Amino acid sequence: MKAILFFISFLAFSHTVLAQEAKFSVDKSVHKFPKSKEGILLEHHFQVTNTGTMPLIISDYKVACECTKLFLPKKPIAPGETVAIKVTFDTTGKSYFQDRTIYLSTNTKKKEETLRIKVNVE
Repeated sequence: MKAILFFISFLAFSHTVLAQEAKFSVDKSVHKFPKSKEGILLEHHFQVTNTGTMPLIISDYKVACECTKLFLPKKPIAPGETVAIKVTFDTTGKSYFQDRTIYLSTNTKKKEETLRIKVNVE
């Protein structure tokens, strides 16, 4: 009987622990800047919310061009908390349509989340 109670308790506890996770939610994952002149530093703030039950950690990011910079939160994002993540794009030396995808390393179930910026540089 004790073994059965232990097993049921173990299953209930495991489900509770395993169901806890960080979840990445963003107000709008793609931002399109208005037409811009070459040589301008553009800036946008993505509103990111942790809709999960564990703190959300964004540990790193990757992007194809050094012209795009992301300023990561210095501490984990608590469940229910929203933070503004700043992204800059330097249009120096750029022309025509620019499209950048930012890959975020996170502790979410997917392990990687994305943000995207677009701009037409004149």
